[in-house]
Amino acid sequence: IKEIYIYKTQDPKSKWDFLTDKEYVGFATLPNQVHRKTVKKGFTFTLMVAGESLIFSDVAPVRVSAERINQTVDIVKHTISIEEKGIKLRLSIIDTPGFGDHCSPPLLDPDMTPYYIDQQFEQYFRDESGLNRRNIQDNRVHCCLYFISPFGHGLRPLDVECMRALHEKVNIVPILAKADSLTEAEVCRKKMKDIRQFGINIYQFPECDSDEDEDFQRQDQLLKDSIPFAVIGSNVQMESKGRKFRGRVYPWGVVEVENPAHSDFLLLRNMLVRTHMQDLKDVTRETHYENYRAQCIQNMTRMVVQERKHFPLPLAVVDAEKERLIFEKDEELRRMQEVLERIQEQMQRGGC
Repeated sequence: IKEIYIYKTQDPKSKWDFLTDKEYVGFATLPNQVHRKTVKKGFTFTLMVAGESLIFSDVAPVRVSAERINQTVDIVKHTISIEEKGIKLRLSIIDTPGFGDHCSPPLLDPDMTPYYIDQQFEQYFRDESGLNRRNIQDNRVHCCLYFISPFGHGLRPLDVECMRALHEKVNIVPILAKADSLTEAEVCRKKMKDIRQFGINIYQFPECDSDEDEDFQRQDQLLKDSIPFAVIGSNVQMESKGRKFRGRVYPWGVVEVENPAHSDFLLLRNMLVRTHMQDLKDVTRETHYENYRAQCIQNMTRMVVQERKHFPLPLAVVDAEKERLIFEKDEELRRMQEVLERIQEQMQRGGC
């Protein structure tokens, strides 16, 4: 009974004991604070698709004319909200139908300026410079998947021109479409050859930290060696041995979209979603957008300087009444100073 009494009279450990713990400061909880705030706010990611549209060219069923979608040169934006294990992501896909058909619209201006990407930078710059900065919506393009035709001996002149117009504005990830039409040797020869030759700056994977484990370093090196990704697309779902998958059927066998031996699709998906999504956003913010922002500030400064040269600021108009009052005050102060000086002289003489 005595033991039970002692147990009941002792205070159990309170959840607020850490407040009185002199050895615990608390800044170790900063990552948890950032995590909670970030999860509550959610994430955004904008992906642009451009280049040769061959990924579904031979697997889509033939449509009657009434069902066919008319090709346009207007940019199409699809936005969807996704949630996984309590994490919310607002994903936007920017499609550029008609681009690559021997013309650069809708992605580029006639002077080969990526006006859509610049529009998103400009809107973000205006919002960032405005009064209400708490609810800025980020529509900046974080990554551009540029599809390259597997046919021909290299990049088309249009591809070279467009990629060079884009590479300073967005993270370009080159994709070899319809890779099942190439042999492994052909894929290897096409990897990076023309891109390096024409000085196209594509997305550069960050270097691994020295403390990363060997498995992560091996996967990172595999991603770097797989650029440009050779992918296969299919909208046909197949079933074999009780397993469902997307793929293509040929007389000599089956090609699976998600089979690493047949396609780099899994590598591309993991890179975009699991490993490098945040880095793509960081490079967009710290490099591409900052370059645009610095250029805007330089242009604004130059315009202000030119305006001042042509229209100098007028001199302030002299107010006669104010000048008279100031003069009278100065005279009054001067007279008071003279009176004080005479009083001091008289006091000095009296003291003598």
